[in-house]
Amino acid sequence: MSFRILLDEIRKNLDVILQEQKISELVFSLEPAKEGFGDVSCNVAFLAAKSLKKRPNEIAQLITSSYERFLGGLVSKVEAHPSGYVNFYADNGKLASLVIKQSQQDDYGSINIGAGTKITLEHTSVNPNKALHIGHVRNVVVGDSMVRILRKAGYFVQILNYIDDSGLQVADILLGFTHLGFSQEPSMGQKFDHYCGDEVYVKTTEKYQSSPELQEIRNKILKEIEEGNSETAKFASKLTARVLSEQLKTCWRLGASYDCLNFESEIVRSKLWPQIFDKLKQMNLIKFESDGKNKDCWVIIADGEEDKVLVRSNGTATYIAKDIPYAAWKLGLVDDPFYYKEYTTQPNNMVLHQTTLEPNNSPKRNYSSDRVITVIDSRQARLQNIITTLMQKFGAGKKEYIHLSYESVTLSSDTANSLGLDTGGKSAQMSGRKGLYVNADKILDTLEQKTLDETKKRNPELSEQALHQIAQNVAVATLRYEMIKQDLDKIITFDTTKSLSLEGDTAPYIQYAYARASRIIEKSNTAPNLDAKYDLLNDQHELNLVKIIGRLDLAVQDAANNLSPKVIAKYCYSLAVSFNAFYEHVRVLDATPDLLNARICLVYAFQSCLQKALALIGIDTPSRM
Repeated sequence: MSFRILLDEIRKNLDVILQEQKISELVFSLEPAKEGFGDVSCNVAFLAAKSLKKRPNEIAQLITSSYERFLGGLVSKVEAHPSGYVNFYADNGKLASLVIKQSQQDDYGSINIGAGTKITLEHTSVNPNKALHIGHVRNVVVGDSMVRILRKAGYFVQILNYIDDSGLQVADILLGFTHLGFSQEPSMGQKFDHYCGDEVYVKTTEKYQSSPELQEIRNKILKEIEEGNSETAKFASKLTARVLSEQLKTCWRLGASYDCLNFESEIVRSKLWPQIFDKLKQMNLIKFESDGKNKDCWVIIADGEEDKVLVRSNGTATYIAKDIPYAAWKLGLVDDPFYYKEYTTQPNNMVLHQTTLEPNNSPKRNYSSDRVITVIDSRQARLQNIITTLMQKFGAGKKEYIHLSYESVTLSSDTANSLGLDTGGKSAQMSGRKGLYVNADKILDTLEQKTLDETKKRNPELSEQALHQIAQNVAVATLRYEMIKQDLDKIITFDTTKSLSLEGDTAPYIQYAYARASRIIEKSNTAPNLDAKYDLLNDQHELNLVKIIGRLDLAVQDAANNLSPKVIAKYCYSLAVSFNAFYEHVRVLDATPDLLNARICLVYAFQSCLQKALALIGIDTPSRM
């Protein structure tokens, strides 16, 4: 908890002072102070002005005087700022001792704001007709990072991956294989998901313009897939299973994992949709159109917007008709029609399960919860808003369905050109249907090779195995960090060269700070004694580093409350910047024994804290780079 202990001490003492002034239930805030204004700032004087009928700066003086008797704990000094804020200064030696010792604990940075509350979080959910491209990676990384952060914040999180194995895009590749003569086997060395996306899907969709009759064939294939009884449906299951297997390899390569795979085909064939359809009718949330452009369709009544077609005039359901029962299932609003079985064991040794409609003896599982988070890009905002509104009405306001939205990813013109895409000097907006995209695997391969070449130059003595491990770590870190360092509502323009820079806001810059710390520890040849004389750490760069190490749990709380992985990315960068300033200005090894030990303890604390913080966004910390 470290810095939070300082905040708790101040809050407790301020509550005593307010009680003495006969003020109760005043919700004031304590925030880490800006540089030059102590360590903690409080707005209590502004909030107490009405009750005490005094100006904030007068109340700040009163509180400062009253607080003098509490000095001697973690607070060494308190000042009233002319603006009315009350600023608190920590006892640096005591705070350093607290932060450095606690940083070595396995659960450092953990908080329990979740108190075990169950959350169902769905992410990835890539159509099983192609490989993941870099746009999909943002979904994977945002979702996986939020799982890690929410678990650190005390929530019980279960992870779902929705497999749309019965949609139009699956029908497209099926048509390519069954009617256009595509081989079921890719060329030597090509992943099956790459082959399906790069060749079968793109070339099949191109055919629709010159041969419009193919669209009618596609519609028939789609209906057979949804019904699930024909040889066509069985072939579709076989193909999507092969694609999914390859997609998961990419996700695991990125460090993501899941609890359960949920197949759309099973949702369609289950009894969920009739239940939901009847409920929608009973609650008058849908209507049947007898004329107009939606004649003979069932539509969702959308307030202030165009009504959304739910069931077409030919009786087939639109994709929203599949998403609504799935959302209701995730929230536990319908009986669970599924059985479960093991799909595989993932690289992290976690068992991955899947839904099935086939009865078996495997234990029944429960992946529903009262709070559901679905990670889907902003282009699905209208659909997600409709589902959110329906779920609120279904659940009588007791359930929470959250759409965690994010913007798209583009490729810089330089990166697109280096990967064989001619974009005319502009960033590349990707499209799977047009074949304008870059597979995530190709980006990772490119990043790995660039890292490997640079690491060999810097560390010629390392073995090939060690060099490749570093390259893999840095490549994954680079891609993950670029996906979350910006606000989710901002479009990302990804550039391979800039992202690998050892300067600026990049993953390699942060990882390199960790490697620097490793070299200091190695050169010191000293085992730290945590019972150090921490009051010797009085250089400003030392104190700044102590204080930012102490704020990890505050960052976790902020990130969890706001569903913002950027908060952790920003914290990691700030931590690395602080350490690099310390590294440049403080001669760690040129010190007396007591000071050397205190500084080595601080370096250990930095390493431990950074490792835990980076783990929250799925990034490893190599000791050499």
